[in-house]
Amino acid sequence: MLKCLLAPVAVLYKAGVTLRHRLFDWGLLKSEKFDIPVVCIGNITVGGTGKTPMAEMVVGYMSQTHRVALLSRGYGRRTKGYREVSCDSHYRDVGDEPLQIKLKFPETVVAVCEKRAEGIRRIRAEHPGVDLIVMDDGFQHRYVEPKVNIVMIDATRPVQHDRMLPLGTLRDLPEQLHRAHYFIVTKCPERMAPIDRRILRKVLIQVAYQRVYFTRFESFIPQPLYAGEAAPEPLTHGRQVIALSGIGNPKPFLQSLRERYEVVAEMTLDDHHVYKVRDMHALEALLSEHPGAVIVTTEKDAVKMTRREKVPEAVRRTLYYQPINISFIEDSATDFLQKLEEDVRGN
Repeated sequence: MLKCLLAPVAVLYKAGVTLRHRLFDWGLLKSEKFDIPVVCIGNITVGGTGKTPMAEMVVGYMSQTHRVALLSRGYGRRTKGYREVSCDSHYRDVGDEPLQIKLKFPETVVAVCEKRAEGIRRIRAEHPGVDLIVMDDGFQHRYVEPKVNIVMIDATRPVQHDRMLPLGTLRDLPEQLHRAHYFIVTKCPERMAPIDRRILRKVLIQVAYQRVYFTRFESFIPQPLYAGEAAPEPLTHGRQVIALSGIGNPKPFLQSLRERYEVVAEMTLDDHHVYKVRDMHALEALLSEHPGAVIVTTEKDAVKMTRREKVPEAVRRTLYYQPINISFIEDSATDFLQKLEEDVRGN
């Protein structure tokens, strides 16, 4: 019944997205090119596909040879227009993911603007030394024509079997994948069968120059968010933990915790959740129910709780975050990054 009700909405949504792309293809809506290279990291689905870890990888590598700026829409922020992110910005003003990146790369220019072309112009005017812009999420935006498009694909939700919103998770047309230069397939099983890789390559590659890389998320030992208040010893295998997440797809995060620890409770919230006093009270209640447990959350959630005065002492003493990065399965990350550097420098 629900599918029957949503089907007409999905048809209308697809028609609207198709028309918008046609307007760009016909030149009625304009894509703007810039005099410095723009690397766009995007996807065609909703939910977490790993854009932020990929952006961090690209920024970290490219900063060795370029003056990099990162531009994001700043999804979920309460502000509008162009804003530059500082290490003491509030995530409600700039978005959780841009703040996370700024805290990791404090010397990098990080800005948010819903109008990406305007954002690039402001960066160029205010930071003339910048010679490379990494645009976090913007593949479907099209008002900016990037030099390189990196598209993240979730291996657990193959695009050939997905449907348009709201029936499925597609927010853009699979036919638009011809504009991608690189596909990064994330969340691959550790022993992904060669035939599964061949099928995905056949589905994704529409133009000869496109490259496909297969990856998975690699998680590390959780670290205390408040180092001065938590026990200095690392969490031991089998420790009781309360899993806290407010991300697009929490399944990999929860699975990684279950493989190492005893997950005694889960607090799963919406993506880009705004933490409030009632959430802190709920965490205190869970700690009272499980006095031997600690709280483990994601990096994206952790940046929302860095203001010590807003977090109760009981939560601060037990709050850890789990660092992750993207691990390449077949080819090395170096191979991908070196090819990306060649494309950025190429004419």
